[in-house]
Amino acid sequence: MEGGTKISLCSVFVKDQESALKFYTEVLGFQKKTDLPAGEFRWLTVVSPEVPQGAELVLEPNVNAAAKVYQTAIREQGIPAASFAVLDIQQTCQELKASGVKFTIEPTTSGSTSVAVFDDTCGNLIQIHQE
Repeated sequence: MEGGTKISLCSVFVKDQESALKFYTEVLGFQKKTDLPAGEFRWLTVVSPEVPQGAELVLEPNVNAAAKVYQTAIREQGIPAASFAVLDIQQTCQELKASGVKFTIEPTTSGSTSVAVFDDTCGNLIQIHQE
């Protein structure tokens, strides 16, 4: 498809938006981009500090029954809800572990890519990868 199509927003379901904001900003290093009231919840997004005008990650409140089933099912199967690129997977894993992050898969290399998976404390498994 031509026309400059790009990813603008992507969501992860979270149990508690405030806790998720704290984890994604203070532990993972993202920056808060948007924080607006949305009924009893918030339209809450974070971005990479390296690309503040890039794709936004929506910290979506997990209040929909179907979303809860989905989140639980993929987690139980060990499937990450999202994948984030890192420059140095070993260093990133060490830093995250020092912040108390629990990994379900330690850095593993497959071909030219290394991956690791951790618990985001918000109900999701998140993968990081280094190419």
